[in-house]
Amino acid sequence: MELTSILQGTHNARELTGLPLTGGGTLASGLLFRSDALAALTDEGLQELVDLRIGTVIDLRTDGERSRAADRLPEDGSVTLLPLPMQGGAMDEMVKRLLPAAGGASLSVTQVADVLKQVPTLEGLYVAILEASAAQFATVARTVLAASRTEHPGVLFHCTAGKDRTGLAAAILLSVAGVPREAIVEDYTQTEKNLALGFAQALTGLITSLGVPLTPSLKTLATESPASAIEAALEWIDANHGDVSGYLRSGGMTNDEIADLRRVLRGE
Repeated sequence: MELTSILQGTHNARELTGLPLTGGGTLASGLLFRSDALAALTDEGLQELVDLRIGTVIDLRTDGERSRAADRLPEDGSVTLLPLPMQGGAMDEMVKRLLPAAGGASLSVTQVADVLKQVPTLEGLYVAILEASAAQFATVARTVLAASRTEHPGVLFHCTAGKDRTGLAAAILLSVAGVPREAIVEDYTQTEKNLALGFAQALTGLITSLGVPLTPSLKTLATESPASAIEAALEWIDANHGDVSGYLRSGGMTNDEIADLRRVLRGE
Protein backbone atom coordinates (compact mmCIF):
# COMPACT_ATOMS: atom_id res chain seq x y z
CA MET A 1 0.00 0.00 0.00
CA GLU A 2 1.41 3.36 -1.08
CA LEU A 3 2.28 5.63 1.84
CA THR A 4 4.38 8.41 0.30
CA SER A 5 1.36 10.70 0.19
CA ILE A 6 0.67 9.98 3.86
CA LEU A 7 4.21 9.97 5.26
CA GLN A 8 4.80 13.41 3.83
CA GLY A 9 8.44 14.16 3.17
CA THR A 10 9.21 10.69 1.87
CA HIS A 11 9.51 9.58 -1.75
CA ASN A 12 9.37 5.79 -1.62
CA ALA A 13 7.20 4.70 1.32
CA ARG A 14 4.76 1.83 1.41
CA GLU A 15 3.29 -0.79 3.70
CA LEU A 16 3.94 -4.40 2.83
CA THR A 17 0.46 -5.82 3.23
CA GLY A 18 -2.07 -7.86 1.34
CA LEU A 19 0.52 -9.74 -0.69
CA PRO A 20 -0.42 -13.32 -1.59
CA LEU A 21 1.03 -16.23 0.37
CA THR A 22 1.85 -19.71 -0.80
CA GLY A 23 -0.80 -22.03 0.58
CA GLY A 24 -3.41 -19.29 0.63
CA GLY A 25 -4.09 -16.11 2.55
CA THR A 26 -2.38 -12.74 2.46
CA LEU A 27 0.45 -11.06 4.32
CA ALA A 28 -0.61 -9.64 7.70
CA SER A 29 -1.16 -5.89 7.88
CA GLY A 30 0.26 -3.34 10.27
CA LEU A 31 3.66 -5.00 10.66
CA LEU A 32 6.01 -4.20 7.77
CA PHE A 33 6.70 -0.74 6.40
CA ARG A 34 9.51 0.30 4.04
CA SER A 35 10.68 3.75 3.06
CA ASP A 36 13.48 6.07 2.11
CA ALA A 37 15.10 8.21 4.82
CA LEU A 38 12.84 10.17 7.17
CA ALA A 39 14.97 13.32 7.46
CA ALA A 40 12.38 15.49 5.71
CA LEU A 41 9.30 14.05 7.42
CA THR A 42 6.68 16.76 8.00
CA ASP A 43 4.64 17.30 11.16
CA GLU A 44 1.77 15.52 9.42
CA GLY A 45 4.09 12.67 8.56
CA LEU A 46 5.19 12.39 12.16
CA GLN A 47 1.59 12.04 13.26
CA GLU A 48 0.99 9.37 10.65
CA LEU A 49 3.82 7.29 12.12
CA VAL A 50 1.84 7.24 15.35
CA ASP A 51 -1.52 6.68 13.66
CA LEU A 52 -0.10 3.72 11.73
CA ARG A 53 1.07 2.24 15.06
CA ILE A 54 4.67 2.23 13.91
CA GLY A 55 6.65 1.80 17.10
CA THR A 56 10.08 1.05 15.65
CA VAL A 57 12.17 2.61 12.88
CA ILE A 58 15.21 0.65 11.70
CA ASP A 59 17.78 2.86 9.98
CA LEU A 60 20.00 0.74 7.74
CA ARG A 61 22.23 3.62 6.69
CA THR A 62 25.88 4.01 7.57
CA ASP A 63 26.98 6.38 10.31
CA GLY A 64 28.05 8.88 7.67
CA GLU A 65 24.68 8.83 5.96
CA ARG A 66 22.84 9.34 9.24
CA SER A 67 25.09 12.24 10.22
CA ARG A 68 24.32 13.97 6.93
CA ALA A 69 20.55 13.58 7.24
CA ALA A 70 19.26 12.27 10.57
CA ASP A 71 15.74 10.85 10.75
CA ARG A 72 13.01 13.10 12.10
CA LEU A 73 10.92 11.18 14.65
CA PRO A 74 8.37 12.11 17.34
CA GLU A 75 10.07 13.90 20.22
CA ASP A 76 8.00 12.06 22.84
CA GLY A 77 9.92 8.84 22.31
CA SER A 78 6.84 6.98 21.09
CA VAL A 79 8.87 5.64 18.15
CA THR A 80 12.09 3.78 18.92
CA LEU A 81 15.01 4.29 16.56
CA LEU A 82 17.28 1.30 15.92
CA PRO A 83 20.42 2.29 14.00
CA LEU A 84 21.59 -0.83 12.17
CA PRO A 85 24.38 0.17 9.79
CA MET A 86 24.95 -1.99 6.74
CA GLN A 87 27.47 -1.67 3.98
CA GLY A 88 26.52 1.37 1.95
CA GLY A 89 23.90 1.14 -0.76
CA ALA A 90 24.43 2.26 -4.32
CA MET A 91 24.47 6.01 -3.82
CA ASP A 92 26.43 6.00 -0.57
CA GLU A 93 29.14 3.89 -2.14
CA MET A 94 29.27 6.25 -5.11
CA VAL A 95 29.39 9.37 -2.93
CA LYS A 96 32.29 7.93 -0.93
CA ARG A 97 34.21 7.36 -4.15
CA LEU A 98 33.37 10.68 -5.77
CA LEU A 99 33.70 13.23 -2.99
CA PRO A 100 37.27 12.42 -1.85
CA ALA A 101 38.42 12.37 -5.47
CA ALA A 102 36.69 15.64 -6.28
CA GLY A 103 38.00 17.56 -3.26
CA GLY A 104 35.23 20.09 -3.71
CA ALA A 105 35.90 20.58 -7.43
CA SER A 106 34.95 18.87 -10.65
CA LEU A 107 36.80 15.67 -11.40
CA SER A 108 39.52 15.49 -14.02
CA VAL A 109 39.16 13.28 -17.06
CA THR A 110 41.48 10.74 -15.45
CA GLN A 111 39.53 10.76 -12.18
CA VAL A 112 36.26 10.32 -14.05
CA ALA A 113 37.68 7.33 -15.91
CA ASP A 114 38.89 5.80 -12.64
CA VAL A 115 35.47 6.26 -11.02
CA LEU A 116 33.65 4.70 -13.96
CA LYS A 117 35.93 1.67 -13.83
CA GLN A 118 34.84 1.07 -10.22
CA VAL A 119 31.10 1.22 -10.80
CA PRO A 120 29.65 -2.07 -9.52
CA THR A 121 26.59 -3.77 -10.88
CA LEU A 122 23.54 -3.88 -8.66
CA GLU A 123 23.85 -7.65 -8.63
CA GLY A 124 27.44 -7.43 -7.40
CA LEU A 125 26.55 -4.79 -4.83
CA TYR A 126 23.69 -6.87 -3.44
CA VAL A 127 25.84 -9.97 -3.06
CA ALA A 128 28.45 -7.88 -1.23
CA ILE A 129 25.79 -6.52 1.14
CA LEU A 130 24.40 -10.00 1.78
CA GLU A 131 27.84 -11.46 2.42
CA ALA A 132 28.58 -8.80 5.04
CA SER A 133 25.20 -8.35 6.69
CA ALA A 134 23.60 -11.65 7.73
CA ALA A 135 23.68 -10.60 11.40
CA GLN A 136 22.03 -7.28 10.60
CA PHE A 137 19.27 -8.87 8.53
CA ALA A 138 18.68 -11.35 11.37
CA THR A 139 18.34 -8.39 13.74
CA VAL A 140 15.75 -6.83 11.42
CA ALA A 141 13.79 -10.08 11.47
CA ARG A 142 14.04 -10.43 15.26
CA THR A 143 12.91 -6.83 15.71
CA VAL A 144 9.81 -7.44 13.60
CA LEU A 145 9.00 -10.50 15.68
CA ALA A 146 9.47 -8.68 18.99
CA ALA A 147 7.48 -5.63 17.86
CA SER A 148 4.54 -7.82 16.81
CA ARG A 149 3.96 -8.61 20.47
CA THR A 150 3.55 -4.94 21.45
CA GLU A 151 0.82 -2.32 21.19
CA HIS A 152 2.74 -0.62 18.37
CA PRO A 153 3.68 -3.57 16.15
CA GLY A 154 4.65 -1.63 13.04
CA VAL A 155 8.31 -1.68 12.03
CA LEU A 156 9.51 0.75 9.36
CA PHE A 157 12.91 -0.04 7.88
CA HIS A 158 14.74 2.25 5.51
CA CYS A 159 18.06 3.27 4.01
CA THR A 160 18.67 6.41 1.93
CA ALA A 161 16.52 5.90 -1.16
CA GLY A 162 14.70 2.82 0.13
CA LYS A 163 16.05 0.83 -2.80
CA ASP A 164 19.06 -1.40 -2.08
CA ARG A 165 19.43 -2.35 1.59
CA THR A 166 15.72 -1.76 2.15
CA GLY A 167 14.87 -3.83 -0.91
CA LEU A 168 16.98 -6.72 0.34
CA ALA A 169 15.41 -6.56 3.81
CA ALA A 170 11.93 -6.57 2.30
CA ALA A 171 12.72 -9.51 0.04
CA ILE A 172 14.10 -11.52 2.97
CA LEU A 173 11.11 -10.84 5.22
CA LEU A 174 8.60 -11.55 2.46
CA SER A 175 10.41 -14.80 1.66
CA VAL A 176 10.14 -15.89 5.29
CA ALA A 177 6.39 -15.24 5.15
CA GLY A 178 6.01 -17.35 2.03
CA VAL A 179 5.22 -14.60 -0.46
CA PRO A 180 5.75 -15.99 -3.99
CA ARG A 181 8.96 -14.91 -5.70
CA GLU A 182 7.11 -13.04 -8.44
CA ALA A 183 5.29 -10.86 -5.89
CA ILE A 184 8.57 -10.12 -4.10
CA VAL A 185 10.12 -9.03 -7.38
CA GLU A 186 7.10 -6.86 -8.19
CA ASP A 187 7.40 -5.04 -4.87
CA TYR A 188 11.11 -4.45 -5.49
CA THR A 189 10.59 -3.05 -8.99
CA GLN A 190 7.97 -0.60 -7.68
CA THR A 191 10.82 1.43 -6.19
CA GLU A 192 12.09 2.54 -9.59
CA LYS A 193 8.64 3.94 -10.42
CA ASN A 194 8.48 5.76 -7.09
CA LEU A 195 11.94 7.30 -7.43
CA ALA A 196 11.15 8.45 -10.96
CA LEU A 197 8.62 10.91 -9.52
CA GLY A 198 11.42 13.34 -8.66
CA PHE A 199 13.88 11.78 -6.24
CA ALA A 200 15.88 10.09 -8.99
CA GLN A 201 16.71 13.44 -10.54
CA ALA A 202 18.22 14.63 -7.27
CA LEU A 203 20.32 11.47 -6.98
CA THR A 204 21.70 11.70 -10.50
CA GLY A 205 22.22 15.45 -10.08
CA LEU A 206 24.73 14.73 -7.33
CA ILE A 207 26.79 12.66 -9.76
CA THR A 208 26.67 15.03 -12.71
CA SER A 209 27.44 18.05 -10.49
CA LEU A 210 30.89 16.53 -9.98
CA GLY A 211 31.50 16.29 -13.69
CA VAL A 212 30.78 12.58 -14.01
CA PRO A 213 28.70 11.60 -17.06
CA LEU A 214 25.50 9.75 -16.30
CA THR A 215 26.35 6.48 -18.01
CA PRO A 216 23.73 3.70 -18.26
CA SER A 217 25.54 1.72 -15.54
CA LEU A 218 25.57 4.71 -13.18
CA LYS A 219 21.91 5.45 -13.85
CA THR A 220 20.99 1.86 -13.07
CA LEU A 221 23.07 1.86 -9.90
CA ALA A 222 21.60 5.11 -8.60
CA THR A 223 17.94 5.05 -9.60
CA GLU A 224 16.77 1.74 -11.03
CA SER A 225 15.47 -1.47 -9.51
CA PRO A 226 15.44 -4.10 -12.26
CA ALA A 227 13.96 -7.49 -11.51
CA SER A 228 17.28 -9.13 -12.38
CA ALA A 229 19.00 -7.50 -9.38
CA ILE A 230 16.73 -8.84 -6.65
CA GLU A 231 16.41 -12.17 -8.45
CA ALA A 232 20.20 -12.50 -8.43
CA ALA A 233 20.29 -11.69 -4.70
CA LEU A 234 17.69 -14.32 -3.85
CA GLU A 235 19.41 -16.86 -6.09
CA TRP A 236 22.69 -16.18 -4.25
CA ILE A 237 20.95 -16.85 -0.93
CA ASP A 238 19.50 -20.12 -2.26
CA ALA A 239 22.83 -21.24 -3.71
CA ASN A 240 24.88 -20.43 -0.60
CA HIS A 241 22.42 -21.03 2.25
CA GLY A 242 19.68 -23.25 0.83
CA ASP A 243 16.98 -20.66 1.43
CA VAL A 244 16.28 -17.46 3.34
CA SER A 245 15.86 -19.38 6.59
CA GLY A 246 19.36 -20.78 6.19
CA TYR A 247 20.68 -17.29 5.54
CA LEU A 248 19.04 -15.92 8.69
CA ARG A 249 20.39 -18.86 10.70
CA SER A 250 23.85 -17.88 9.52
CA GLY A 251 23.14 -14.48 11.07
CA GLY A 252 22.23 -16.01 14.43
CA MET A 253 18.48 -16.66 14.27
CA THR A 254 17.13 -19.94 15.58
CA ASN A 255 14.68 -22.23 13.80
CA ASP A 256 12.05 -21.42 16.43
CA GLU A 257 12.45 -17.68 15.90
CA ILE A 258 12.13 -18.06 12.14
CA ALA A 259 9.04 -20.27 12.52
CA ASP A 260 7.46 -17.75 14.91
CA LEU A 261 8.17 -14.90 12.52
CA ARG A 262 6.63 -16.82 9.64
CA ARG A 263 3.45 -17.38 11.65
CA VAL A 264 3.25 -13.74 12.65
CA LEU A 265 3.72 -12.45 9.11
CA ARG A 266 1.10 -14.89 7.86
CA GLY A 267 -1.36 -13.82 10.54
CA GLU A 268 -1.57 -17.35 11.94
